[in-house]
Amino acid sequence: MKYGASDYLVKPLDVKSLLEKIKLIQESFMYRNRITEDLSIIGVNPVVREMINEIEKVAPTKAPVLIFGENGTGKELVANELHLKSNRKRNVLIKVNCASIPDSLIESELFGYEKGAFTDAKSRQRGFFEQANGGSIFLDEIGDMSIKTQSKILRILQDGKIQRLGSGKSISTDTRIISATNQNLEKLIAGQKFRQDLFYRLSVVTFTLPPLRDRKDDIPYLCDHFISRFNREYGKKIKNLSLEVKNIFEQHSWPGNVRELKNCLERAVIFSDGNKIELTHLPCQYREMTSTFKDAGYKAALEMISREMIKDALIKSNGVKQKAAKILKIHRKTLYNRMKKLGFE
Repeated sequence: MKYGASDYLVKPLDVKSLLEKIKLIQESFMYRNRITEDLSIIGVNPVVREMINEIEKVAPTKAPVLIFGENGTGKELVANELHLKSNRKRNVLIKVNCASIPDSLIESELFGYEKGAFTDAKSRQRGFFEQANGGSIFLDEIGDMSIKTQSKILRILQDGKIQRLGSGKSISTDTRIISATNQNLEKLIAGQKFRQDLFYRLSVVTFTLPPLRDRKDDIPYLCDHFISRFNREYGKKIKNLSLEVKNIFEQHSWPGNVRELKNCLERAVIFSDGNKIELTHLPCQYREMTSTFKDAGYKAALEMISREMIKDALIKSNGVKQKAAKILKIHRKTLYNRMKKLGFE
């Protein structure tokens, strides 16, 4: 349960209970894969606005789309938007994380199988591509897909046909493929880990999502969005962030991108009892950043102490370094180190 299991059963196994739990998990899975307008892309950053405009143009087409971006940048949101703004929106968008499905299972999951195709194939099973017929399929982390499976994806792109495991019959499917990766596919191609012909087929249209550190002008808008969302979920009335929290958010590099910001704010909303998110409401790693930022600010200010400023202070102090340090409002040893760095005799 600690590592992600949703439930457990005790021995001896009650098959009826097992089937009920499977049904609940299936319903939960379908719920998580529904798309809502609340998942729309948010941003005023010029790169993000341009991408939103391009999505409007690309969405109504059948063109395959390949999305690049670091983890947490919102690749799934782009896939949602492409589906919602297409004429396929009334049909399903199936999301598949290629990195989370073992190589031994991914083909049966994607293409389905016939009864008796392998030991546990007790009945015919439709794959994700069949289920997404008339809709879209989102292949996340496609860079982790095996070469063998890549060749079958290529066939679908070429002639729109799939073949269940254990069957010699081809089935036509009208499924739009949207894929995404956080890897450098060109390097994988060079290392013969990704098919070049598949890359060209998938990348008819490409989007590269900027990391949050390159679109910090969007942070206030994202904060407003997430705070409003979590206010509704947790019955809170938080209106804004304290100045100290705003400064931390502005200076932080956000290696986890928008997902990290979302998780940080969710935790803060849960622990806040007032109408403002304070430093104490943030996870401990963010609270510890304040001292780091102060040190960085001090170092930056120190670098601004130029040769001319030191000369001026030495003149005013008649060459007495201790007095010059007081004029500059720095420690005497700090002045010595700075003078040494600047090459003073």
